[in-house]
Amino acid sequence: MTKYIRRAAALCALLLLALLVNATRVQVFQSRAYDDNPANRRPAIARWGQPRGNIVVEGRPVTGSKDTGEQLRYERTYRDGPLYAPVTGFASQVYGTTFLEHAKDSVLDGSDPLLSFLPLWNDVTRDQNPGGEVVTTLQEAAQRAAYLGLGARRGAVAALEPATGRVLALVSRPSYDPGVLSGNGRPVAEAWARLNGDASRPMLNRAVRQTYPPGSTFKVVTAAAALDAGVVTDLDAPTRSPAPYTLPGTTTSLANEVEGCENASLRYAFEWSCNTVFAKLGVDVGLGAMTDTARAFGFNDPGLRIPFSVAPSSFDTEMDRAQLALSSIGQYDTRATPLQMALVTAAVANGGSVRSPYLVERTTTASGRTVSASGARTLRQAMNPATARRLRDLMRGVVEDGTGANAALRHATVGGKTGTAQHGIGNSGTPFAWFIGWAQSDDAIEPEVAVAVVVEDAEAVRGDISGGGDAAPIAREVMRAVLDAKHDHRLR
Repeated sequence: MTKYIRRAAALCALLLLALLVNATRVQVFQSRAYDDNPANRRPAIARWGQPRGNIVVEGRPVTGSKDTGEQLRYERTYRDGPLYAPVTGFASQVYGTTFLEHAKDSVLDGSDPLLSFLPLWNDVTRDQNPGGEVVTTLQEAAQRAAYLGLGARRGAVAALEPATGRVLALVSRPSYDPGVLSGNGRPVAEAWARLNGDASRPMLNRAVRQTYPPGSTFKVVTAAAALDAGVVTDLDAPTRSPAPYTLPGTTTSLANEVEGCENASLRYAFEWSCNTVFAKLGVDVGLGAMTDTARAFGFNDPGLRIPFSVAPSSFDTEMDRAQLALSSIGQYDTRATPLQMALVTAAVANGGSVRSPYLVERTTTASGRTVSASGARTLRQAMNPATARRLRDLMRGVVEDGTGANAALRHATVGGKTGTAQHGIGNSGTPFAWFIGWAQSDDAIEPEVAVAVVVEDAEAVRGDISGGGDAAPIAREVMRAVLDAKHDHRLR
């Protein structure tokens, strides 16, 4: 009898050991597979079982959470959704997350280990911290000025603080309300289909995910290359440029929209945007030096993040001389995001130094303890400081004497560059109107804002003046909003 009891006890111990081994296998080695199984609803229930942390602009949350009482309990809400959509993106129970909602998802949903004082304990207990907050660098007045300035027109605006790289405004139009995608019912599916089927592409973030031919605004890069290379030494000396200019190796003539460009000085050519002068300058500088300068400004960089990814702007590295001439005036295959062109003008305003752009000032726990913080970081030196000073002089001339008069502000120094970018088959499309510029209050010691504006459906006449007519007034109001806010801050 004792023998049978011992055998039964051994069998029970063996079965218990097997259960423990299987539990260990399931909980340790296969837990990830079970967690990721589409049939497992528990992660989604846990994810939406508490409010998400907020995205904050100047101390005020622009997001929130709504208790639905359903299994996926909390839905995301948005204040001024269309205004901030290019920054926040959406957080949908069905379609996932985009932009800051995606880049800072682990902070917002509370799963980031840094939100806890004892992250290892949370791993053991599987407890979840309350969602943290993401504090942005945006200025609400600048964001609103850009949004209202574009109005019903398609386009985008990006504004930076040159000395630090802080993103002050990031706007894309047309826009949409991210809140319509928050839940999981039929209306969400209908909204998703409607937004994706809209020919105007309201969910496209034109400020960072759309590249455009930059047109004459790229002449800032070409001028920097020419000055750094010593191809031009005197801003007021004749450049020996014919008008029209026959593209090298072809019989194609390049003309200008204005008079007086033949043998014009760099100053006159910059202020009135002479295509012939800058096309020849690009050829004289050469492909290698033009490519190096474009790369120094940030072109051909696939790794730029703010913290979400930015579409790379491009300057072709393999061209013949005729193609180089067209690329040097922002045409041919040259493409840029509005953010990239804001970086170009910010580099001029900041003595040639390109600061890494960033949109998140800091992240915090729900109680306000700082988890991480951002700061100014230099990406590269785009040009010599002396060249940057001369370019600031040229850009001031555009606003004071040239095509950019509509960007002028009282009690401030403003520099800029207008542009019209041709596109479409045979350049038949309505030109894109561009303006890039910087502004410095009379009582400031350095430029305080750099901005780039592109309007896709500009209404002005073809030619560079459309950049001054359609895009420059928008840039002016954005720069005014930033300068006014900084002035008020200095008075406190």
